Order: sequence, then structure tokens, then C-alpha cells
Amino acid sequence: MKVVKLSAAQFDKFASNHRYRNYFQTSMYGNVMAKFGYSIQYLGIVNENNKLIGATLLIYKEIFMKNKMAYAPRGILFNYEDTERLEEAIDVLKRVLAKQSFMLLRIDPYIPLTIRNSEGNIMNVNNKGNNIISSLKQAGFSYKGKTLYFETEKPRWEALITLRRDLNEIFARLDKRVRNKIRKAVNSGIIVRRDPDRSINKLYQFVGKKEKKPLAYYKEIKNQFDSDIDVYYARIKTETFLINSRRNYEKEQEYNDKLAERIQDMSLDPKERSTYLNKKMQSDQLITTYKANLLKATEILKQNPDGLIIAGAMIIKYDDAAFIFTEGMDENYSNLNALYLLKWQLINDYFQRGYKYINLNGITGQFDKRNKYSGLNESKLGFDSTITEYIGEFDIILNNFTYNLYKKMNKK
Repeated sequence: MKVVKLSAAQFDKFASNHRYRNYFQTSMYGNVMAKFGYSIQYLGIVNENNKLIGATLLIYKEIFMKNKMAYAPRGILFNYEDTERLEEAIDVLKRVLAKQSFMLLRIDPYIPLTIRNSEGNIMNVNNKGNNIISSLKQAGFSYKGKTLYFETEKPRWEALITLRRDLNEIFARLDKRVRNKIRKAVNSGIIVRRDPDRSINKLYQFVGKKEKKPLAYYKEIKNQFDSDIDVYYARIKTETFLINSRRNYEKEQEYNDKLAERIQDMSLDPKERSTYLNKKMQSDQLITTYKANLLKATEILKQNPDGLIIAGAMIIKYDDAAFIFTEGMDENYSNLNALYLLKWQLINDYFQRGYKYINLNGITGQFDKRNKYSGLNESKLGFDSTITEYIGEFDIILNNFTYNLYKKMNKK
């Protein structure tokens, strides 16, 4: 067995047919990273019959005395179930990379460990998953563990919406709160459309600060993946928003007045009175919300008579699936639930176009305790999502002396 360098075309041909193929292990993604401070190379693993049996994109930087750290994003592409060949391949790869002054290699193979329902309950287990983890540790890798949050380069947990059912059934299976938020977005005058120009500029206003990548990065993703990129925007029709806001406010005010009359009815028993008081308190809160919306709608109609974009998303289409690469919204309009309607539009469009599923991107693996990411989970799992838990991230040290010296001098 030996390691060889591959051309981008050779690598893509092998990777596109591999069991663990993914868009991070493509020359398109490699080209993006090469534009933003990384060096790249494509390596192949060849058996004794000179047959290519594994490959990977490596991205890397010189970080310490001309020594480098390498990362195989969602790789290496290999048959991890073949324990003997795996150890041999890693041993050969270690020697090749060590000669090139690499001191560490990081991998996070695209291998599912469990499949779970939207509540986090296990539906299916990869019986080989724990054996693969043990084999990688035996080969010399240190394991980051079964992390729950975002401690690794790529999320260890992802949420997927399967598109095998018809649209009516998909909608019926959404969480009740999600259905209500979709309806609320529609009633607020929000429409979602795919941008034929696939413009990134407006989307960057929503995602730039939270992801801390330059606008040029997203433009390069668009350039490299080309026709496999879709950009969607949610636009609020400001005139409709004003009309509906006024209608909601007036309707709720009328209901609130009737509740107030009922509370004054002296013939009510204490239990009935308590029920009406609770309804009145809930109605009071809605009136406050609707009044704020009415004032906001009046103002934005003056400033944006032709409408206003308040949310957007970039999607990568790969292997019969649609992956939400990034999404964001104008926080000033978060109560209008534009991203919920945007996801529902994606479901409609990609269902009609014959895609198998939509990948909503990363979530956390903590389902039974509230944490700072609970809102993120709820916004994705409410779509009756299926959860994929991957095996996780592994590091292997290729030069102990240099790496330990680097760690000592760079404690962060």
C-alpha cells in the first residue's frame, strides 16, 4: 500500500462515487479554501494492485517553524470497516505526511453513529460505529469524544428533513408551533422566493457578523459550486404587513373588550371568572404585540414602499440533497418568523424538484436540558427532522517533539 498525489479531476472522480462522499471532500471546496489562506493537496491511497481504495482533500497551513497542521474536512474517504487495511493506510499516510513537515492530522469522517427522531430518541444504530472509533484509536488517533455541542471543526450533530412523503403529510407532521409560525409569517405579508441572480450581498448583512467570514468567502463558494448554489430571500410586503397588522390589532381589541365585559358579569362562578381573567391576560399580551407591529408596519411602509428583505439562506445542492450552507435574518423582525416560512418554501421547492432531503446543518446533541443553543435546536427539530449523529473528530500527532514544543509555546 502507498500514498500518491492525485489531480483534482482524479480526486473528484473517486470521491463522487464513494460511500461517504460529501461536498466538503470536493475540489470545489478545496479551491475555496485555497483562496483564503490554506494550501491544499489531494492524496490517494493505493493498494498492492495499484487500485485506488481511498482518497482525501487536505487543507493545511504552516503554523510553527515551517511545520504544518492538516485537516481532512469530513474525510478521509476510506473503508473504515476494514480494520487491517485501515491501520496500514494510516501508518503509510503518517510517514508520508511526516516527511512533508506535518506535525498533526485532523479528520472527522462522514460516518453516522446513530439516527434519531426529532426528540433525540435513537431509531437506528451503526453497529460498526464504535468499532471504527476503536480502530482509529488503535491506529494512533486521539478521539475528541462524543461531544454534544460545537467543540469540533464541523458539527457532530445535524438535522435533516426527509422529502419522501407528500407535502400535505409533511406539513401535518410539523410541530404545532412551527405550523403556527409559518401561518403567522404568511399572514404578516412575508413571501419567499429563490433569487435568480443568486446575489450574496444582502444575505451577508444577516450572516457576516455571526460567522465572521468575509463577503468574498461566500462569493467564492458561489463561484466554485456554480449552478449547484441557490439563494433564497424572505421579503416582507410592507403594505400587506400594515393591512394585516391593523386587522390583527383591531380584531384582538374587539375580543379583549368582550372578555372585559364577561369578567364584569357578577353571575360567573370563581372558576369561570378565573378562566376569563387568564384569557384576558393573554389577549393583553397579544394586543401589546399587535400594537408594536402596527407602529413598526407604518414606519417601514414609509421607508420601504416596495418591500423589505428580512431573511435569506444559501443552499448547496449535492448528491440529490439540499444543504443549508448558511442562513440569517434581520433581528429587528425576528418575531415575524421569516426563516420558518423560508424553510417551508425550501421543502416545497426541493420536493417538487425530486430531492431526497434537506440538511438543516448543525444542532446540538443535548435534547433534555435547556442551554444557550436550545432555540437553535427548536427552530430545526420542529420540522419533524431526523437527526444524524456522526462519529466525531480525531487527531493524530505526526511529530511529537515539534507538536509538544508548539503546544508549550502556544498554550491557547
